[in-house]
Amino acid sequence: METGPPNKPFWMVPFTIHATRGILRDQRTRRAAMGACLVVVLIMVVCGLTLFRAWLDPHEHPVRFILYWLACGWQITLVLLLALLDILVLRIQARDARNALRGEIEKSANESGE
Repeated sequence: METGPPNKPFWMVPFTIHATRGILRDQRTRRAAMGACLVVVLIMVVCGLTLFRAWLDPHEHPVRFILYWLACGWQITLVLLLALLDILVLRIQARDARNALRGEIEKSANESGE
């Protein structure tokens, strides 16, 4: 009998972590994810207030109502956190660019002053 390689029971966790890092690190992908989540939130809110009004009646279906609006709140939180991350990354990039420019200016001032 031949034994194969050991099974990896949690293969989904490393994949999810790796994919999430890719989405968060790439500006274009992060903004596309933010836009897609924002569209989902808008659709959920509009559908929850119009199409699903009877299905989400809080007096008849309280659990369904709570779960639906918690999911909507989770999506809104996700969009806000992605926007906050984007702002922080932009501030870091601007600071690095400002420091690089300051270094170039000092370098050229030292060369011309010699």
